[in-house]
Amino acid sequence: MIDNLMTQRYCSLFNLPKKGKYTFIEKDVRNVDLAKMLRKEDVLVHLASITDAASSFGREKEFEDNNYKGLQHVAKAVAKKKARLIHLSSTSVYGTQKNEVDESCPENELKPQSPYAHFKLMEEKWLKKYRKKTGLRFLTLRFGTIVGVSPGMRFHTAVNKFCFDLYKRKTITVWEKSYNEVRPYLGLKDAVRALIFSIKKKNFNQTVYNILSDNLSVKNILNIIRSYKKIFRIEFTTSPFLNQTSYRLSNKRYLKEGFKYNQKLLKNEIKETLNLLRVCTKTK
Repeated sequence: MIDNLMTQRYCSLFNLPKKGKYTFIEKDVRNVDLAKMLRKEDVLVHLASITDAASSFGREKEFEDNNYKGLQHVAKAVAKKKARLIHLSSTSVYGTQKNEVDESCPENELKPQSPYAHFKLMEEKWLKKYRKKTGLRFLTLRFGTIVGVSPGMRFHTAVNKFCFDLYKRKTITVWEKSYNEVRPYLGLKDAVRALIFSIKKKNFNQTVYNILSDNLSVKNILNIIRSYKKIFRIEFTTSPFLNQTSYRLSNKRYLKEGFKYNQKLLKNEIKETLNLLRVCTKTK
């Protein structure tokens, strides 16, 4: 595990499973000599991206340097050692207005809504070109917005933010135009299982997969929260906390590979987050 000196998210290293061996290296992934650490049989899971899409506006240079150029440095080391790469992209590369879209969505219909999403799409394009030159073996997993409790969790994404709003102010702030808009969400446990599944399957065929547990609207999310915290206030605002488009994604391509999502996971992940913050008043 390699982490940047600046993140200092050491809590994510606490209480790791006893099964397995771990080595933590505190370096900037853009500069460290990864080729020295990799072997031909290794799989590198690239998680070293800044992920806060809302804060990426005005920080384009930072996101380009860390995310786009960082991915290039990692991929070159993986190709040199003939190892394999799991590249995490984002479902926010879509931004289309169609009812439901899948991974075959034409490039001209991919409409990233933030600099973060823009550079994620650039990463995908670069990997395809680089693969033709080097034979790099990789997969791209487009993750939905993560929902669920973890040691290093943050509260800038929709569901986690709603739960934290409820804990902090007893009020959930919602951008009024987003109330009925649908987005893809991914339970944390499904995300971890998807990574393990990809590593074990060993089918690094340069394919892109949508990884999401379900498509939910803000209204759907608030109804789930209400099932555990019956009474709370909703404050509507004109400030956009979420992207401005509604889109529903298909996860059938990954299902055809043999992966199975937990259909009840998102509701349970929301419940666990509310319990963590001690605002869950029902235990059903």
